[in-house]
Amino acid sequence: MRERRNHNNQAAKVLLVGSGSWATALLKILLFNKKDVYWWIRKKETIDFISAYRHNPKYLSSVDIALDNHKMSNDLKTLIHGKDVVILAVPSAFVVHALAQLSPEDFKNKIVVSAIKGTVGNSNQSLFEYMVENFKISRDKYVAITGPCHAEEVAAERLSYLTFSSNSATNASYISRLFDNRFIKTNLSSDVVGTEYAAILKNIYAILAGICQGVGMGDNFQSVLVSNAMQEMKRFLDKTHPMERNLLETCYMGDLLVTAYSQFSRNRTFGRMVGKGYGIKSAQIEMDMVAEGYYATKSIYEIAQAHKIATPLIDSVFHILYHNVAPSIEISLLSSLLNQPLD
Repeated sequence: MRERRNHNNQAAKVLLVGSGSWATALLKILLFNKKDVYWWIRKKETIDFISAYRHNPKYLSSVDIALDNHKMSNDLKTLIHGKDVVILAVPSAFVVHALAQLSPEDFKNKIVVSAIKGTVGNSNQSLFEYMVENFKISRDKYVAITGPCHAEEVAAERLSYLTFSSNSATNASYISRLFDNRFIKTNLSSDVVGTEYAAILKNIYAILAGICQGVGMGDNFQSVLVSNAMQEMKRFLDKTHPMERNLLETCYMGDLLVTAYSQFSRNRTFGRMVGKGYGIKSAQIEMDMVAEGYYATKSIYEIAQAHKIATPLIDSVFHILYHNVAPSIEISLLSSLLNQPLD
């Protein structure tokens, strides 16, 4: 099903907001597909570096960025004018600050695409919920991008899959065609909130998988842990956003598996460092990248508590990250709860 538009897919003006590794990977796909892309980058010095050397100085430096200077700016209010599609790809903790100068009028008649995998600020909301409430966007004009997909493999043009979720099948299909190519295959979903929360939850579970590796737990334990994570994800989604869904689909199970096991997973890396004894700040400084699951843990824990959902895995991560419980002690306690009936 394709909607008739004043502009076609090829001619759409696309604004990408954010300059981290995932944003840079999305930019690579769009440039590879010869889309008309504009890029909001927070720091002027980053823009100057990219203009001079054609690659991001901090993230995915192998990606060649052939983008005209006038298409990059740190003035989001000006850059958003006249664009058809706005892709938000900043860390969730910084969304409120990044969009602070914008109003609902700035998003009028635009399709908003989220590549963000975390809750927004202190609101405990997914980006979909936040954008509808604060910027009055139409629910049908929102599309969420989820994986399984790591930025590093996109940069290397290794075959990857993305899921596009929307209340509008037409808009999900329209946005998916911006990204589809020989190394990116696309799927569609109508479970907007469910896929967003699944993407948030898998980051928390990946932190836990990393912590378990850090304290010396082996593959046998990890397999049980991930199996229990799938069960916990189902309880959470069924209670907070009940609908018919198949958690064996790649946007749920596949995304969890790659984030919990991959060497490229920053959340797993962050968790492993914590499990080995790093303090939270020390791990964050050494990584020099944002592990979205750290910020999401508190929000998801509070949501689970409010809905009275049994979430022993999320509880364990919360205790370690926010109450300084020793990882070895918490994992020992958790191990006695795995595979126990909780419903």
